[in-house]
Amino acid sequence: MKLYIIRHGETDWNVKRRFQGHSDIPLNEEGRRLAYLTAEALKEVPFTRIYTSPLKRASETAAIIKGVRQIPIIEEPRIIEIGFGEYEGLCCEKEHYNIPDPDFMNFFDKPEEYHPPKGAESIETLRERTGDFLEELVHNKDMEDETILVSTHGAALRGILSHISHTKIADFWGGGVHKNCAVTIVEAKQGKVSILEEGKVFY
Repeated sequence: MKLYIIRHGETDWNVKRRFQGHSDIPLNEEGRRLAYLTAEALKEVPFTRIYTSPLKRASETAAIIKGVRQIPIIEEPRIIEIGFGEYEGLCCEKEHYNIPDPDFMNFFDKPEEYHPPKGAESIETLRERTGDFLEELVHNKDMEDETILVSTHGAALRGILSHISHTKIADFWGGGVHKNCAVTIVEAKQGKVSILEEGKVFY
């Protein structure tokens, strides 16, 4: 099995550095452009099915990559982005920073000390659900010869990769946040998973 795991295309909230989480923000025009460029680069990849986060920015990216292929797109809630609860929509850009918790940026800087705001999700919970999705996929013997696209989000993608690499929470962001429409290729053989290429962009 090969998995092509893509972070969704750009949104207006990405540009403004607003935390999206579960907020259903669509792609902007630049995001669609990046997705079409990526689709062109991947047009010869023999995808057999696609899993996508239910959020518009991921599902639209998935549909663009799918193109004319006659394959199913399956919504998978376990690969939705991490939820930020009451802080969704707030901004971490220096000039417009409006997050009331002075320690909130531990999310990126010291993830082992991150405390989710009200209604939000922990990094541990994110890793558990994305890891559960991955394990279910790679141990499905009926799919071991398939080539699958997984359309997800920055933190959710990092959750999948940290599960593969068995990294500690402190090293959760070791590879950084992938660029919009960056593609990571993962191979699974007999239940063993390895990362072949990480964060490749085609634009």
